[in-house]
Amino acid sequence: MSKITRISISIEEDVLEHFDELIQRQGFPTRSEAIKHLIRSALVQRQWEEGAVIAGVITLIYDHHKSQLTQRIVEAQHDFGDLVICSQHAHLDHHNCMENIIVRGPVGQIQQLHHALSAIKGMKHTVLSMTTTGHGV
Repeated sequence: MSKITRISISIEEDVLEHFDELIQRQGFPTRSEAIKHLIRSALVQRQWEEGAVIAGVITLIYDHHKSQLTQRIVEAQHDFGDLVICSQHAHLDHHNCMENIIVRGPVGQIQQLHHALSAIKGMKHTVLSMTTTGHGV
């Protein structure tokens, strides 16, 4: 376990009141835990900006009845095979499907895969959620 260092900060009273309301709503047990969460989020954001190896999920929503759509999704995943760890397919209703593709790799390549999937004709919605591999935060 890392050595714990105590720090002190100065903050306006009204800002602290709003922060305390926020951490209570989000369920953090202490201010320290909430501040650590914010710091880690900033460090992860820096990893993305610097093009580090990251992990993430690309979520797709599409109508599986659209001609060749499913085949194009699979082809895109194979084109970026070094990035794709696994995928999960779910049927939302008779027409609409959700696919979650778990990825790991350089930020730029993951963004390229996301753009390639988003550009497939018939795709309804895509979202890239990036996070860290756990290193450096």
